[in-house]
Amino acid sequence: MNSPPGGARIAPAEVALLASVFVVAACGLLYELAAGTLASWLLGDSVLQFSTVIGAYLFALGLGSYASRFVERQLVATFLRVELLIGLVGGLMPAALFVAHSALRDASSALAFRALLYAFVLTVGALVGLEIPLVMRILKGQFRGRWQLSELVSQVLTFDYLGSLAVAVAFPLLLLPQLGLIRTGVVFGLMNAGVAAWALWLFRAQLRRVPAQVVACAAVVAALCAAALGADRLTAWSEARFYGERIVRAESSDYQRIVVTASLSGGVRLFLNGNLQFDSRDEYRYHESLVHPAMAAHGAPKRVAILGGGDGMALREVLKYPSVEQVTLVELDPHISGLFTREPMLRQLNGGSLSNPKVKVVNADAFSWLESHDDIFDVIVIDFPDPSNFSLGKLYTTTFYALVDRHLAASGYAVVQTTSPLLARRSFWIVVATLEAVGLSTTPYHAHVPSFGEWGFVIASRRPWRVPPVLPEGLRFLTLDGIPALLNFPPDMARTPAQPNRLSNQVLVQQFEDDWGKVHR
Repeated sequence: MNSPPGGARIAPAEVALLASVFVVAACGLLYELAAGTLASWLLGDSVLQFSTVIGAYLFALGLGSYASRFVERQLVATFLRVELLIGLVGGLMPAALFVAHSALRDASSALAFRALLYAFVLTVGALVGLEIPLVMRILKGQFRGRWQLSELVSQVLTFDYLGSLAVAVAFPLLLLPQLGLIRTGVVFGLMNAGVAAWALWLFRAQLRRVPAQVVACAAVVAALCAAALGADRLTAWSEARFYGERIVRAESSDYQRIVVTASLSGGVRLFLNGNLQFDSRDEYRYHESLVHPAMAAHGAPKRVAILGGGDGMALREVLKYPSVEQVTLVELDPHISGLFTREPMLRQLNGGSLSNPKVKVVNADAFSWLESHDDIFDVIVIDFPDPSNFSLGKLYTTTFYALVDRHLAASGYAVVQTTSPLLARRSFWIVVATLEAVGLSTTPYHAHVPSFGEWGFVIASRRPWRVPPVLPEGLRFLTLDGIPALLNFPPDMARTPAQPNRLSNQVLVQQFEDDWGKVHR
């Protein structure tokens, strides 16, 4: 740290104020990251949510900075009150939004939730925008003549950027996995309150109504501590209200919020970021339809890859073929594959498939994994979530399917789950057009899964697909006689003109949002 002009030692109050810049910068960025993360979890499309949250937050920072010019007196008292407000509003923001999301469940309430989200973002951003100008003016006023303006700005901005860097690294690697979103928000709210208490102590001789200021600090700290103690109960209550069933497992990974519920009738459901992934009462319809038309048509597949499908359900169906010698399952989130390997109830659903000696589980991004490996497979099962955001949309592009083609044996088949051809008709046929754009022949088909409605799949290959002569025994839904009906598309699901989905345009994500937006309106 540079010394003030003339070589004078830096006063303890100066050190305290500069340290407070580090803390408030860290807290300010934390609230921005928390809002973006929560919006991604609850609203989907992480790129869109983070972009709009960051844009709104930066706009609010500008408003707060501009408003600071109108604060002419009692700078320390104003700074203290701003810190308490940021600690209270920012610290409780994740908890409040979780509760609001659980309460506002119907489609007409979606706009109200978004309005509340951005009200929080704008409020916190404006208050944070007030902080740094106030600190600079306090430093300049309290230590007049000891700091030149250029050196003062340099010192303050240095600590501001260092605080931002610290929390940017700690948030995904330490804070979110260890504390969870609600408790992380509360901890940083307490840090803001701590800065306020620090300012109160340092400048107590200059402040009016010190007892009232002490009471305000104590009240904010008490409210935040209560929220910290009740964070787990609050999360459990809000999720139980949202899902409407008994929650048997809920945890957050680096990628998503994972919730497993159980109904009174014994059904088990998996939700990722609030979106249903399967219901144990009818998942067999989905997974049998996904796996067997391609596997059985091949004849004797030996090497199989499953991209996604970390729950082990598709893997369970693949392992019904005695010819299979090795299965490589590539799942991005180790929490998913680990949960469905360890949890007895979930192991029962997938038949312990993830522990089978024929199976190699790789926790990696499928796109990157295909780029860095040269393995060739007889069948590739692609079981990703729907392309609801750009991160998922890249897994439905010509670039990705060209990688799949490179790993597919000459006589092999790839099969892709492709959303609903009834409710998201144009999205479905964009996937088909994308596969065809890389030179693969396609066989689209669909099956009715009660939890999802009419659902679509596409087989892609270099050789023509034929109805298989035989299926494994013991299937609960798929039959040889029933397969031709799956290939028939009535007029409301018939092919419609579509352009391929490319990394450069991501038309599928835009179309998917439009298709499903109409369903929920």
